Amino acid sequence: MRKKRKREHVENYLKTSFQGDTLLSDVYLEHNALPELNFSEIDTKTKFLGKTIDYPILINAMTGGTEFSQEINKELSLLAKEFNIAMAVGSETIAVCEDEGCRESFKIVRETVGEESLVFANLSGRASLEDVEKALDLIQGDAIQLHLNVAQEIAMEEGDRDFSGVYSNIENIVKNIDKPVIIKEVGFGISKEVAQKLYDIGIRYIDISGSGGTNFIEIENLRNMNIDLSELYSWGIPTALSLIKCKELPEDLKIISSGGIKNSKDIVKSLVLGAEVVGISGELLSYLVHGGYDNAKNYLDGLVYKIKMLMILMGKKNIEELKASDYKIIGDLKDLI
Repeated sequence: MRKKRKREHVENYLKTSFQGDTLLSDVYLEHNALPELNFSEIDTKTKFLGKTIDYPILINAMTGGTEFSQEINKELSLLAKEFNIAMAVGSETIAVCEDEGCRESFKIVRETVGEESLVFANLSGRASLEDVEKALDLIQGDAIQLHLNVAQEIAMEEGDRDFSGVYSNIENIVKNIDKPVIIKEVGFGISKEVAQKLYDIGIRYIDISGSGGTNFIEIENLRNMNIDLSELYSWGIPTALSLIKCKELPEDLKIISSGGIKNSKDIVKSLVLGAEVVGISGELLSYLVHGGYDNAKNYLDGLVYKIKMLMILMGKKNIEELKASDYKIIGDLKDLI
């Protein structure tokens, strides 16, 4: 059942039509007509979780557990290696709890990128400590994403309905593993209040995964013909708002911005708002599935070139200077903060 569902998730993502709004367009960055910089010297390298990556980009959790997703993961990991960027695998539940035959679709990531690359394991926030250790071991993960997916589960006909005990379970995992724990939403955002609760139990990394991108209520609705959930497709905290509010917490809470990230401006604005790295999933998957590896590579080539363009147009020679940039909030976002 889970294997079938994983494939349907990818197929249904490609069928989704609802367009959310990250509100990143309401972040204004000022042009610098006199940058006094050499384009060839723009430095996009950044350090995250003890490893240096060439660009502050994360290929975020997507899929795993089938031959179909094994091929996707292989090509995504080849991209991660070529660009020296971070990568997270999709939920490993099927591999560590149900079907050992699915493990290769996850193991292939570390085998492809090598030991020096930054790779994140992934399980539900309900996972046991034992399963977390297995998931990390399976891919030699540098950290584990524990995903929170209440909206997805409640929209899923066969999904979970009891979400009690997740908070205490996360606390237990944080206290008993020696790898960083990243709490990740799956497309509906994390509020300041939830971020504070997570911070209080030792979480220092949060992937906000705000609304405006992949919409799992719609994806699950496409699998369930018994109910119309379209009125809930707009539910969630927009990525820009979630990022701004979570950055009000102490500075040792590191934020990954994701959710509807599609282009260079989304990435640069996320970094200016305080993200350490920026996760891309659905947009990259679309390029890969519709045009293959070369198509996805061309997308990333253009993306990183345009990031450098924006940096020189703002007069910023490296990522640290970029993160310190001034910005203004306009439009609907201004009314929400």
